[in-house]
Amino acid sequence: MSTQDIQQSPWWTPTVHADRRPILLARTRIEAGVRSYLADRDFLMVDPPGLQRSPGNETHLHAFGTVMIGNDGEGQQMFLHTSPEFTMKKLLAAGERRIASLQHVWRNRERSALHHPEFTMLEWYRAGEPYEAVIRDCLALLQVAAKAARVTTLRYRDRECDPFAAPAKVSLQEAFVQFAGINLADSMDADGVTDGEQLAEQMLALGMQVPEDRSWSYLFSLILTEKVEPNLGIGRVTVLDRYPAAEAALARRTADDPRVSERFELYACGVELANGFGELTDADEQRRRFAAEMNEKQRIYNERYPLDEDFLAALALMPEASGVALGFDRLVMLATAAPRIEAVLWAPVAE
Repeated sequence: MSTQDIQQSPWWTPTVHADRRPILLARTRIEAGVRSYLADRDFLMVDPPGLQRSPGNETHLHAFGTVMIGNDGEGQQMFLHTSPEFTMKKLLAAGERRIASLQHVWRNRERSALHHPEFTMLEWYRAGEPYEAVIRDCLALLQVAAKAARVTTLRYRDRECDPFAAPAKVSLQEAFVQFAGINLADSMDADGVTDGEQLAEQMLALGMQVPEDRSWSYLFSLILTEKVEPNLGIGRVTVLDRYPAAEAALARRTADDPRVSERFELYACGVELANGFGELTDADEQRRRFAAEMNEKQRIYNERYPLDEDFLAALALMPEASGVALGFDRLVMLATAAPRIEAVLWAPVAE
């Protein structure tokens, strides 16, 4: 059966399922390998609820809303979580040390070859350990997935990546200079406050088109997506490290430079696989960051989400920790060379 036939026929058609089944069996082996890796390192698998009062407070993160009706018939606005992060950090505050979750999450306004409105996220935390520890976990799990899929190379379309090769580690500053000719430091002051007009001027000087929205965050995302990301994780894994503080709402700032934070992303074959932090535990600072994110969301999308006050209160009890979220479906895609995320899902959401 051709790729076109697969795309045009329902996933439950026997011939389509037969073609997809080897990938789905590989997915099952990869999941078993991931769970075994975590169990061997004393991680406790937890099961946060998907229904939350706040789905997260990042500008470009969009949730599915619903109404929870009580016994009195009164309705309360609720959301399907975009990540189990808030609940898992509450568990750290409660005293857990190493926890992990492998479960479905939901994000609206996202559907493409690499995005699905409902997908599986692997998220884990190490209390009292630096975020270099979760970077090592990520690199090891790529190897676990490759072995489970019985391959030595990760693939996405025409790009390849050797998960067993030594990774490249590059800062955002270095990556922007190398791949876009942009000096991010020139568009930030000593405290990390950003200047969108200065960033726009650099883009114009390089002959790049600048959109009407010249907010620093929007321009940053545009350059990252178009100029930087396609060059990452080619041949070997790339750890993209030291994100600008303005783009790391839940991460603590680095000790040596207040302009950047302990945030990294992991790339293979030009695909972002994981996003991790040295976790912020200052509740006042976190509240300020969430408020700024929601103000920007209001400006761009004319909507905002409530803050999770329990989460902010729990930060006072939360220990220093590192954490990371990994797109499990994308990991399976790269290990099986699948061209679209629907190919690795047992039952894709209907379009």
